[in-house]
Amino acid sequence: MYTKKIYFSGGDFHELQEVFAHLPGVVTTRTGYINGEKEAAYADVVSGKVMAYMGVEVIYNPKKMDISKLLDILFAVVNPYIPDGQGKARGPMYRAGVFYTAAEDEPQIQLHLNFIANRGKAPAVGNAQLTVNDPNSNPQLARKLYALAEKLQSFQPAEEDRQDYLSRNPDTPTYIDFAKLREYVRF
Repeated sequence: MYTKKIYFSGGDFHELQEVFAHLPGVVTTRTGYINGEKEAAYADVVSGKVMAYMGVEVIYNPKKMDISKLLDILFAVVNPYIPDGQGKARGPMYRAGVFYTAAEDEPQIQLHLNFIANRGKAPAVGNAQLTVNDPNSNPQLARKLYALAEKLQSFQPAEEDRQDYLSRNPDTPTYIDFAKLREYVRF
C-alpha cells in the first residue's frame, strides 16, 4: 500500500494524535518532537530547555484521504490565529504548524494556509467590518495567521508513555470537543 507522511503541531500532541488516529485512510500516528534543535525528552521540550514543536506524525493512504481534508480537520481543531498554543497548552512548542516531507505537497499546503489567512472578516469595530486583506484596515485589528508551513527537518518520536495517551487515559480533560469533532468528520 502506498502511503505518505505529514506532520502537524498545535496545542497538546496527545489530542492531535487522537484526532487523526481514527480517520478513514490514516494508517498510523505517532506523537513526537518536530524540527528540534537536538534530541530531547518530553520534560526538556515542555520546559523550553530544548526548542521543538510538539506534534504528531500522520501516515496516510492518499487514495483514501487527501491532504486537503487532513488540513481541514487540523484547522477545525487548531486555531491558526493564536500565536503559541491552544487551550491550556501555551508556549512556542505548541504553535500550529504543518510540516511536509514531499515537495509536491508544499503548493497545496501554501494554498490552504493562504485561503485560511484571507477568509472571512476580522472582528467588527464599532459599526465597521474590517476584512483581513483590506489595505485600509488597521493591521492591529486584522487577523494574523500564525500557523507555520515548513519542510520537515527532523522528527523524534515521543516516549512510549506519550503514545496513544488519550486512548489509554480516556478521562483526561481535553481542549478539543471530540463529540463535535466526530459529527464534523463524517466522510
